[in-house]
Amino acid sequence: MRHGNSGRKLNRTASHRKAMFANMAASLITHEQIVTTLPKAKEIRPIVEKLVTLGKRGDLHARRQAISQIKDQDAVRKLFEAIAERYATRNGGYLRIMKAGYRQGDNAAMAVVEFVERDVDAKGKADKARVAAEAAEAEAA
Repeated sequence: MRHGNSGRKLNRTASHRKAMFANMAASLITHEQIVTTLPKAKEIRPIVEKLVTLGKRGDLHARRQAISQIKDQDAVRKLFEAIAERYATRNGGYLRIMKAGYRQGDNAAMAVVEFVERDVDAKGKADKARVAAEAAEAEAA
């Protein structure tokens, strides 16, 4: 029996699940919007909302807890400086999950996960900067 065992297994080992959610949380914080399957979206919501609450606390211990969970210093910096500031007066409910139809290949239910008051320019900004840096590097070589 599954007494006291919450959360979906998603057909992965515990370490794979932990790493996947850490990567998804870092991507969501960086880009402020991601597209994933509906079950993964429903599982990532409490993880990221707890991280935003840590960001709102703002002390060193909270920062270290966030780093230990998502392993991405840049994402933690953005979480504590920009996102926590944005939701300082909001008591929970930082994410929105919108159903986005079904995936072509396997008909899996898809969803868009985004911050409620997200920065629209954040999505793609890192990608544009990376492409521009690669183009400048290729031009210099």
